[in-house]
Amino acid sequence: QLLEPIMNVDVFTPDDYMGDVIGDLNRRRGMIKSQETGPTGVRIKADVPLSEMFGYIGDLRTMTSGRGQFSMSFSHYAPCPTNVAEEVIRETKERQAAL
Repeated sequence: QLLEPIMNVDVFTPDDYMGDVIGDLNRRRGMIKSQETGPTGVRIKADVPLSEMFGYIGDLRTMTSGRGQFSMSFSHYAPCPTNVAEEVIRETKERQAAL
């Protein structure tokens, strides 16, 4: 079974952009753990696979007009979904065949 690193992701965004940010985290195979509303915005905590987080800062800035912020730290390893594991295996075999 192929494992992938899962990151704790903590996003802060103004209220106006909360739906877009949550939708984007879901598209990245994220699991929303909590949402906390504060006086200046919303803090969203989620677990997201590391492979899905590349390029996130640019996407977050675009979605929030530069007003969103995020941090992430390693959480744990979890099994990859079957379709992701099959893709990784296929790409690895292609690279090995090219050598």
